[in-house]
Amino acid sequence: MRHFPTLISLSSSSQSAAISISGLTKVYRRRTGKTVEALKGIDLEVPRGSFFGLLGPNGAGKSTLINIVAGLTRKTAGRALICGHDIERDMRAARRSIGVVPQELVLDPFFPAREALEVHAGLYGVPKAERRTDELLEAVGLTAEAHTYARALSGGMRRRLMVAKALVHNPPVVVLDEPTAGVDVELRQQLWRYMRALNAKGTSIVLTTHYLEEAEALCDRIAIIDKGALIACEPTETLIARLDHKELHITATADLDGVPESLARFEPSFEPPRRLTLHYRRGEIGIDALLDAVRQAGVGIADLTTEESRLEDVFLHLTRRDGALQSNPGR
Repeated sequence: MRHFPTLISLSSSSQSAAISISGLTKVYRRRTGKTVEALKGIDLEVPRGSFFGLLGPNGAGKSTLINIVAGLTRKTAGRALICGHDIERDMRAARRSIGVVPQELVLDPFFPAREALEVHAGLYGVPKAERRTDELLEAVGLTAEAHTYARALSGGMRRRLMVAKALVHNPPVVVLDEPTAGVDVELRQQLWRYMRALNAKGTSIVLTTHYLEEAEALCDRIAIIDKGALIACEPTETLIARLDHKELHITATADLDGVPESLARFEPSFEPPRRLTLHYRRGEIGIDALLDAVRQAGVGIADLTTEESRLEDVFLHLTRRDGALQSNPGR
């Protein structure tokens, strides 16, 4: 298939990025005439080869952004490129460059799992000799259900089939919108092993998830959207380090009557009879100085552990919406 060059000039950065978005805006108009700005001039770049996290509270605009990039929703303004292909001016090349796993389960109930993948690969023009149907079924744990109709699959199995469908044309960019919702722990781990392997081979992966521990463990870079605006986009470690907050958990050698007054500046919490937690910032005091303060307060240390800020802490700090996202309930 021949593709004609677009008349718009692209920066080298836009061409080298997996996804490049500039000034992306989406305005919905209600029947009442009222307008809602779902996306407010988003500028975002997903580097090629990255495992990229896109996070935000419910209704923040994540799915709207993904649907625009996937060609399912029309943008109001701005530009979006996938591997250098404009989603409007070079639509076919852009869509062949991306595989999307949406939140909604969109499957033909009258096709068995294997046939559904074969048909989807055919729609993308993948030659039969190049199809990876059995490999994908194994990767998502559906080998035993290869000849089971989609309507007979459980919700978790249907979601896994959606993941496999997004990969049939071997796209260089894969977007996973809540891919593990309703999927059990064993199969979730199997899916992430496969995605890590794809990423190691160069596939760029964009993940949205309500399981913050997944994002923290998998993603090398994270963007946070809130109320339609991009409020953070940094390497994961840099983002987590923003709070510079640590906790020191101490088990004392003897029962304590309470918290020594000299330790009050560390915002202490006390669990009788021997458990003491102190809060501190590494930029303000080192661990050696903190331990010296504990000893000078007359507290003997039988055991201690430290705990650093997590992605969940940073997310809640930036969005100010307690409970908007959940940590992995299996934690």
